[in-house]
Amino acid sequence: MILDDRKLKILQAIVEDYVLTGDPVGSRTVSKKYIFGMSPATIRNDMADLEEMGFLQQPHTSAGRVPSDQGYREYVDRLMHAKNLSKNDLDKIKERLTTALKDIGHFVKLTSNVISQITNYTTVAITPQLNKTSVKHLQFVPIDKTKILLVLVTSIGTVKNFIINVNKEYDNDFLYLVSNVLNEKFKDFPLQNIDSAVWDEIERTSNIEKDVLVPIFETLKESVNSSDSTDVFLNGTSNIFNFPEFNDVSRAKEFLQILGEPDFLIKLIGDENDRKIKIKIGSENQCKEIRNCSLITTSFWSGDKLLATLGVIGPTRMDYAKVVACIEYLRNEMPNLLTRFEG
Repeated sequence: MILDDRKLKILQAIVEDYVLTGDPVGSRTVSKKYIFGMSPATIRNDMADLEEMGFLQQPHTSAGRVPSDQGYREYVDRLMHAKNLSKNDLDKIKERLTTALKDIGHFVKLTSNVISQITNYTTVAITPQLNKTSVKHLQFVPIDKTKILLVLVTSIGTVKNFIINVNKEYDNDFLYLVSNVLNEKFKDFPLQNIDSAVWDEIERTSNIEKDVLVPIFETLKESVNSSDSTDVFLNGTSNIFNFPEFNDVSRAKEFLQILGEPDFLIKLIGDENDRKIKIKIGSENQCKEIRNCSLITTSFWSGDKLLATLGVIGPTRMDYAKVVACIEYLRNEMPNLLTRFEG
């Protein structure tokens, strides 16, 4: 059976009303609020057809219908209209992102936070792993007799701090010299390409002793290959309690538990190089832990540099249009925001 225009309008009405209210939608509601001039009986027949085709389902406790995963997919792909953010939402974005920015990681964290605030869903933002960035700047600072601090600024503007253990005390002047030598060598150098051969060359061509270079190299190598080399920002975890879908304590507990696992979040959001907005609805998610949820993922870029991958997680009864509108607005504003940040 083909979805004609009338059935599409009924499906659209049911999805939008269910997203708004959380209550199963009956034919009278569709007739009174969305499709004027059509009898409830006609709508009821079409709703039965939509259920038979798999686009709607009927909870056993109600005569009304709710969308199935297939119904949501049809809505997202064919029926969803572009939505403009409200003035209140735009004011929230401006207020949140006009704060003093420390680095790109801070910027990504604020972006994730404001999306969670506006949509009332859970957001996860992940910066690229160190091995997919290059060196912008290195700086060494003495801490005490056996430790120095390495401050690494990457090509996308994230700042990483590492403690390096050494066997003797080094003063500021010497560490300033080391910083200059390594900055000259590693400026724009991919971190994944920093190997022992490169360090051997530095040892041969500079006056820096091996006792300094070896611990620096070992720290960088270990950090670049570590799962901790990416930042994971989680916002709005408690938002799930706003939705009756998570009134089940065991279900809410399971959801909160998986959100507390950074490795799971990295796997869930993935290493997104596609600039499109992707929407996975319920059973479409490969991770069984969120098959009762919808996941919207996207990536934020500055030119050809990937700044972050972001995911928005919520019930399948999600306001998809609003999430997409929020992401698209921030994408359009990204050049202006980054210009201000770089300034």
